[in-house]
Amino acid sequence: MSKTNTSSALPGVLYFYVHFVVEVLCFYFLTAIVGDSLILWLAPFIYDILAFVPQLLIGVISDRFAKIPFGLIGMALLLLGLGVMSFNIPLSTIALTVIIALGNACVHVNGAEVTLRSSKGKIFPAALFVAGGSFGVITGKLLVGLAQPWTLVLLGVTTIPVILFAEKYRTQSDKTKNPCKDFDHANIKLALWVIALLAGLVVAIRGYVGYGIPTAWNKSTIQTIMLFVFMGVGKALGGLFVDKIGIRKTAYISMLAAIPFLIFGDQNMYISLAGVMFFSMTMAITLAILVSAFPENPGFAFGITTTGLALGSVPINFVRIDNNLTNSIILIIASFLCLLIILKITRKDKKHA
Repeated sequence: MSKTNTSSALPGVLYFYVHFVVEVLCFYFLTAIVGDSLILWLAPFIYDILAFVPQLLIGVISDRFAKIPFGLIGMALLLLGLGVMSFNIPLSTIALTVIIALGNACVHVNGAEVTLRSSKGKIFPAALFVAGGSFGVITGKLLVGLAQPWTLVLLGVTTIPVILFAEKYRTQSDKTKNPCKDFDHANIKLALWVIALLAGLVVAIRGYVGYGIPTAWNKSTIQTIMLFVFMGVGKALGGLFVDKIGIRKTAYISMLAAIPFLIFGDQNMYISLAGVMFFSMTMAITLAILVSAFPENPGFAFGITTTGLALGSVPINFVRIDNNLTNSIILIIASFLCLLIILKITRKDKKHA
């Protein structure tokens, strides 16, 4: 690998770690919540909304005011939340949820800004950054009962020098005019609002459908770990594939090749995990399209994807279909619909060496 490629990928590695730790802190908190059934339902719902939707606004602000240290602000909020847990300071569960969710949102946006601006038109560093979250989610869940909140505070502190070091890449990249100008995947014949709306719709659809993927095989802790690992690997591979073979070819793999593995893998972990990995590659596709459409506003582009994800996850709190046949039919229809949308809002793949 060339020195240039290694350098451009390093911010993705740095923020893979930061994102991993952020999700460890958040899902340790969410899993450790105790209380009545209302709180148990309401807190995760509030978290889903406040951790994802505000990223759109935070992204707009971050695009305009680069000197605002959203990464450090977000980590400070997360450490505050875990610190309150550590010292048993009287504060409502809902208030803690708001603090931690907003901390998550701030760090997410900063990770997107750093990795997208410094990657010279490659989506893999940002995909690698996002992938870290899947590993953090399962780790945070597993640490409940094994670690005390104060140990999570110490873990969070380790991200501060990493955030500061990674920020240098954004600062360096911003010395050039429009550092994201090399992203070139969107169909520029369409209005930008159309691209934003349709790409966000794909994220929302895939987010909702993802909750209904048949996984009857998942009956043990190690199997759950494998599920999250392959989700993370898929997100990173999506970025690598987009850069290497093109966005449309990657879309065919993620949206069509995944179908038989997901449907027929209900009782077989190995088959299912292949499908989960392919399915997760979509994240890099939609992000690459949006940053191509809004190269001067990568924070805003990233915020569209997180808002779409929130809109896709909200219905799960109210309507969840447990019938595998119904979910399989929905998966097939949704996958073809999303593929058609992606083909509409992207340009043809360039030839790759």
